Amino acid sequence: MTAPLPGRALPDTQQGMRRRNLARVMHTVSAEGPLSRAAVASRIGLTRAAVSTLVDELIRSGLIEELGPERPGRVGRPGSALAVSAHGPAGIGAEIGVDHLAVCAVDLRGAIRARAVRHGANRGRSAEPVVRELTELVRAVVADAEREGLWPAGLAVAVPGLVARDGRTVVRAPNLEWHDIDLGALLPEEFALTVDNEANFGALAELWLGEGTPRDFLHVSAEIGIGAAVVVDGQLLRGTRGFAGELGHVPVRPEGPPCPCGGRGCLEQYAGEEAVLRAAGLEPGEDRVGLLAGRAAEGDTDVRGALHDAGEALGVALTGAVNLLDPESVVLGGALAGLAPWLLPSLEAELDGRTAGAACPVSVSRLGSEGPLLGAAHWVVRGVLDDPAMVGERA
Repeated sequence: MTAPLPGRALPDTQQGMRRRNLARVMHTVSAEGPLSRAAVASRIGLTRAAVSTLVDELIRSGLIEELGPERPGRVGRPGSALAVSAHGPAGIGAEIGVDHLAVCAVDLRGAIRARAVRHGANRGRSAEPVVRELTELVRAVVADAEREGLWPAGLAVAVPGLVARDGRTVVRAPNLEWHDIDLGALLPEEFALTVDNEANFGALAELWLGEGTPRDFLHVSAEIGIGAAVVVDGQLLRGTRGFAGELGHVPVRPEGPPCPCGGRGCLEQYAGEEAVLRAAGLEPGEDRVGLLAGRAAEGDTDVRGALHDAGEALGVALTGAVNLLDPESVVLGGALAGLAPWLLPSLEAELDGRTAGAACPVSVSRLGSEGPLLGAAHWVVRGVLDDPAMVGERA
């Protein structure tokens, strides 16, 4: 079973209209609350009586709560202020990284209410023990969330690889050495499950949580591997098979070193974390980004040179994407965000010199490496906002 798809079409029936109106109320209160019933009615164009009926249903489902009189002291009888509940359903987000596992629970207000992280190498391990460890973390986070008065509305898992459109099968994750792994068969059956590429979830986090993020942008996410996601008019561009965004395996130097994907000279071989560490003459440790950033800030010429070359390679790879897609901006996330001061000069120079037409601005995500995990959890939350009737039926 997969989590509800945010923005999915609901049946064009009386029941479908009711569900759409419940979603409109939820989104309005979530985005602008606390609000009175009258204020909600004004914003979505329904009568106050209709909104009151919808609100009462959402209160009974535990999705909205009344906070008391709105703006005491105003002329006339004040309405009761409404806000999304701090209790009830929560989105459980998880991330399988090459060197870590992470899980968090996010409530409908967007607050992280529980979290667990386990560091350790996952590359070359079979999926079964990795998923067992992830399941332990999920259960621990769910238990912590339940003590806070929350229950899991679904589980979304970010992975560093290609995910089939079924939302559960990892077709290929070169840096984990996984092929055709059905995570849905390995994860607990009691959770509504969605699996997606970590760059996709990172881009959605940027779209939903970023400040001033446009609705058309190219999001680049990097840890050991490099992924990208394309957002067009607020929606992910997935491609025919769901594999769009594999920027890390775009060749920037066709004669370059072999890549785990089977190609040669891929971007990851020049701009991935491990590649930059090798070029700088450093041994990989637990905090690779911190090591590189610290050495670069101290003026280490080898590290700065490696970051300069990585930025140049990124610029070459991004040029093709920018020329092809014409995004409003490029957003650097993941590890790249922490290394931006030393990557951006060469990246922007390469991009400006090769891009047809006007230059494409490059910004740095404030979410950094947290993006994929937060995007996964908020995917579930958005599913509740998009179809709150689902939760009422569950209750």
